[in-house]
Amino acid sequence: MRSLLLTSLAALLAFSQQTPDSRPVIVAFGDSMTAGFGVPAEQSYPAQLQKALDASGYKYRVVNMGLTGDTTSGGRGRVSRVLGANPVIVILELGGNDRANGMSLKQTHDNLEQMIATFQKTRITVVLAGRAQSGPENIYEELASKYHLVLIPSFLDGVSGNPALTIADMNHPNGDGYAIVVKTVMKAIEPVLKKAP
Repeated sequence: MRSLLLTSLAALLAFSQQTPDSRPVIVAFGDSMTAGFGVPAEQSYPAQLQKALDASGYKYRVVNMGLTGDTTSGGRGRVSRVLGANPVIVILELGGNDRANGMSLKQTHDNLEQMIATFQKTRITVVLAGRAQSGPENIYEELASKYHLVLIPSFLDGVSGNPALTIADMNHPNGDGYAIVVKTVMKAIEPVLKKAP
């Protein structure tokens, strides 16, 4: 009898593991800041965002498509993979590595614009994660205004440069830093989220 019960439980568990996840997908699409460079996977911002969404009653599944070292040019090459995940929301966090890779501000702008336009053609809501920029031209603000995007003006606001919230490079967040990033992201995206009935 006990073996029969265990067999039934094992079958039920196997069935539950095979049941597809039907929650709408949010793709976190970016570079090392999205990938979670320097921290365990569960401390990355997409993983912590998933926990925050669950705790707030939002039925979404967050997919981490961060790639350390990626540029906006590399991002353009990965757009088809993002589309393959059938997201309803894409949090686009790219551009931080472009200058170090010899790319101009115009190239960054044009690459971001092409990705945004592609996503919007398939009715994906784009959330644009900006970076603090010097100079009069802020491409993130300009693109957000042009395409009516949800804008996170400074993705690392209150984190970058703080030794208590970053890993040794003083740039990439640690687990506590990503917790702050998640609060910033949640504040920005909540207006476009839907709670399950």
